[in-house]
Order: sequence, then structure tokens, then C-alpha cells
Amino acid sequence: MTSWTRSLRHGALAIALLLGGTLAQAQELVVSAAASLTNAFRSIGAAFEKARPGARVTFNFAASGPLLAQIRQGAPVDVFASADQDTMDRAAREALLAAGTRADFARNSLVLIVPASATRTPGALADLAGPGYARIATGTPASVPAGRYAAQAVQQAGLGAALASRWIQGESVRQVLNYVARGEVDAGFVYRTDALIERDKTRIALTVPTATPVSYPIARVAGGRDDALADAFIAFVRGADGQRILEGFGFSRP
Repeated sequence: MTSWTRSLRHGALAIALLLGGTLAQAQELVVSAAASLTNAFRSIGAAFEKARPGARVTFNFAASGPLLAQIRQGAPVDVFASADQDTMDRAAREALLAAGTRADFARNSLVLIVPASATRTPGALADLAGPGYARIATGTPASVPAGRYAAQAVQQAGLGAALASRWIQGESVRQVLNYVARGEVDAGFVYRTDALIERDKTRIALTVPTATPVSYPIARVAGGRDDALADAFIAFVRGADGQRILEGFGFSRP
């Protein structure tokens, strides 16, 4: 074996050991979070990785219902953050959460928005029964918490029958936001934090009263790969830095 060959082998071994050590030190976390948390959690993830060298956070954003279904089917998720208590309650009943890790971390509010180009603005939910609002977007109530909040508010206002034929249902609150921003519907129900993202294309008509607060719970998923890292992420979200980021995106404290 020539000295050049030995040097090459030694160099390859050193690189392999270095890469192996790096991989061994890497800590990976998968977080499934409600679509309305997309922007805020991406910023939180970056801040968490900076504060914890070697950690890497991968996010999966969608409506809370489909996220729960994925966890139920065995998706490799370490942390779950829902946009409502009902979805998290179902996860708890199905023993999908690690005991004692569930906690609330933020609040939001439901609003009715219209395209920025709209010539009229509803002053009350009852105005949606008028001729100017033929297409009203909301999340699918069965899987999108914002859709459930909206459906409950409409029923409480006695508008269920009047609006039944006008609904355009989206798969997430962000899809509803896009419908309104593109002017494809006359109005839509989203969270206040979502409306703030498209300030140039939509405007808030009114805040919609909800029977229960729009609160967000977070929990470690049972059977995750790294309990300590998952707990650290949850603590970061609920801590001063995480709360500061959430407030910057329009969320309020729990």
C-alpha cells in the first residue's frame, strides 16, 4: 500500500468519523401545528435552533383535524399544537399524548374579512344574509377549528338557514384567507392573525364573538423519538422568547 493510498484512507476515515459524530449530535424534532401558526412557528423554530445548537425542527402545518388523523395513523410526530381544545381533547381520549405535557400557549380571535376591493363592509353577521354576500368562505367545520367557531357563531346569530347555500368551505384557515385575498368570495371567517398577513388584500369587517375562547394547546405526542427535546421546545414556546414572537404575529397570551 503506498503512502498516498494510506493517507487517502486515513482522510476518508477521519471524514466518516467527523460526519458520524455530527449526525450523532444532531437532534431532530417534528412538530405538527395548526395552519394559523405557520408564520409564528417558523420564527419560533429558527429561534429555538439558534438557542439550542444541534437541534433541527421540522414543521408540518395543516388544519388541526387532519394533523390529528396523521398522528392517529402513526405519523412520526413529536409535538402537536392545535388551534382548539376539542381536537386536543380527542387526542387525549385516544391516549395519543404524553401525560402531563399538555398546556395552553396562545389565544386568538375569529374575524370576518372581505376583499380589500369590496365596495361594502358588513357591520354585523346579519348583513351576510343580504344580496351582496353570495359566497362566504369558512373552514370545513368537521376538520378546521376556525370553521367550527364560525358555524357556532352563525347558528347563535340565527343565520344557519339563511347562509346554508352560500358556504365555500376550505381545507384550512389559510385556504379561506387565500379565497378572500384573491376576491373569489365576498367574505370569509379567519383568525385575526391570518387577516394581518394579507393587510393589503383583505380588511377586517368585524370581530366575531365565540362561545368559547379561541385558545391553542400544545403537547408532546406519546411515543416520540426525543422526549427531552420535545419538552424543551414546548417550554420555549411558552417561555419569554416564544411568547414575544407569538405576540409579534398578533397572538395574545393564554
